[in-house]
Amino acid sequence: MNKSSIFGYVRYLLGLLILTTSSSFIFSQSTQSPLVELNTDLGKIIIELDIEKAPITVDNFLSNIKDFHYDGVIFHRVISGFMIQAGGFTFDLSPKNTSRQPIANESKNGLSNKRGTISMARTNDPNSAKAQFFINHMNNERLDGTENSWGYAVFGRVKFGMNVVDKIASLPTHEVLYFKNIPKKPPMIISARILSKGSWQQKEQKTKNSSERPTPEIIN
Repeated sequence: MNKSSIFGYVRYLLGLLILTTSSSFIFSQSTQSPLVELNTDLGKIIIELDIEKAPITVDNFLSNIKDFHYDGVIFHRVISGFMIQAGGFTFDLSPKNTSRQPIANESKNGLSNKRGTISMARTNDPNSAKAQFFINHMNNERLDGTENSWGYAVFGRVKFGMNVVDKIASLPTHEVLYFKNIPKKPPMIISARILSKGSWQQKEQKTKNSSERPTPEIIN
């Protein structure tokens, strides 16, 4: 084999390698889990969403992010050893309602409310979750759905930033009006951004205005 033939063969192998690598990268990009960044005034929290087990909830959460719903909301309910909750109120405790409809409860998807997972808050109606969410500070399996009862739907986990969650959970709280366990200086989500859509494709949803109460309630 002459020199030009060797060079041609090497170029062919390099081209094949690049094509294979590129295809693998594209495939992994299209099938990976969506990633979200919550930029708070106490640090950043990166959340990996489980679109396979909680497709409805993930779609709703990402759609709210695209609508900039979470920009400027506070963590209005903080209980160390339980959870931190956000998504419904601004710095002056004004409600921030989403125009999206309540979603179906996916609490029976096999995911558990363990430390570092993110779940949807809701009213006493199991299918009332809209925008408010909470991050479990400790294991809260009692909030899981069972065969005979609805729970709180887990739809992802904190990938990076549990130190920020711990920092928020440790804040001193007090009671203001009907708000219990509200931090004396409520931490704010400055911005919420989608870092990677993964396999998510936004679904259109008819909108309906309604308010939601801060939940979940503490279960003894």
